[in-house]
Amino acid sequence: MYEHKSQPILAHRLFMYRMLRHGGYAAALIGASLVVGMAGYHLSAGYGFVDAFLETSMLLGGMGPVGALPGASAKVFAGFFALYSGLVFLIAAGLLLAPVFHRVLHRFHAEERERRG
Repeated sequence: MYEHKSQPILAHRLFMYRMLRHGGYAAALIGASLVVGMAGYHLSAGYGFVDAFLETSMLLGGMGPVGALPGASAKVFAGFFALYSGLVFLIAAGLLLAPVFHRVLHRFHAEERERRG
């Protein structure tokens, strides 16, 4: 997936393509999580799809729940989904930052090779 440190640094156009691809992976993960969260709120709390979307997107965005939940099953789902949302946030951030960190480290190794000769 990534070039080895002995290979040349990826061209800027290919790096941008890599960033777009990783952005697509992050968007797919967030979209799938949004669908799962909406279904969970719809089934466990009886929310309509607009309210389920609001609750899910607020949790995925790190803002927290919006309204009071009607029952124990909805509260348990919301708790597990909040934990899951934290992991999704970290994974999405990792997906978006991995190509940048790799490029910085790769550039560092390339400059080190040039200094050595």
